[in-house]
Amino acid sequence: MRKVASENSNNAPKGRLYVVATPIGNLGDLSKRAIETLTVVDLIACEDTRHTKNLCRHLHISTPLTSYFREKEQEKAEQLLQMLLDGKHIALVSDAGTPALSDPGAILVKKARAAGIEIVAVAGPSAIAAALSIAGLTQTNFFFGGFLPANKNERQKFLRSISTLPFTLVFYESPHRISATLNDMEFVLGDRPAQLFRELTKIHEECLQGSFSTLNDHVKNGVKGELVLIVQGADSHLADKPDNIEDLILWYRDELHSSLKDAVRCIATDLDLPRSQVYKSALSIWQGAE
Repeated sequence: MRKVASENSNNAPKGRLYVVATPIGNLGDLSKRAIETLTVVDLIACEDTRHTKNLCRHLHISTPLTSYFREKEQEKAEQLLQMLLDGKHIALVSDAGTPALSDPGAILVKKARAAGIEIVAVAGPSAIAAALSIAGLTQTNFFFGGFLPANKNERQKFLRSISTLPFTLVFYESPHRISATLNDMEFVLGDRPAQLFRELTKIHEECLQGSFSTLNDHVKNGVKGELVLIVQGADSHLADKPDNIEDLILWYRDELHSSLKDAVRCIATDLDLPRSQVYKSALSIWQGAE
């Protein structure tokens, strides 16, 4: 890669924004192109300067660093955009993996593109791709949900909104929240098969397989490391699931052959309604349909 020149005059060409993927664990995964890019740009914008400083020290890279973290992303994006407009070349990195995938970066990329800045992807490690590549799934379609909401009610609401998707679901999750997430998934989605990947590409890489309840038995006493959760999609017949209470009651009864008790529980979850309200409606419809 040639050394990129920086100009500061008003007539200078605009700089380039390089979106650079960095290792999710094994430093050997960093490409030669990524190392060259980080070496020749004018500035590296990073999620945590302490983390990226260690990476640069390991690679003998002396490029200046500046922080670009989520809490200040809007404000910092404006500053970096002006530097790009002034002709500076900037590399954007996250602590691990590819920027803007559940990490800061999307705001700067969007602003830079709107301003006519050339944006260059320096592809590389991604926890999503790494997990899917060793999951052994034959289905090619998947939905990436990133990190689920931290709030229990919001998390369950989101899970309900994707409960009928017939393709693989992929999420990131933190160690301190994984048990609560698995509980909510079992409650909303049913006890589906899933795979939990921990510390991908690192020394203690691990894959746990089983239903939500089985996985929760493994992690309920605590777990460490970065986590990727892959969940089996809904059965194809769930795509035709009704969205009103009357049709749902009959659907659970006739299509899934559920008991009245199970149907009420599921519908209350589906529609976020009190069980007593659902039971009252279900009882008359259920009996009248028999």
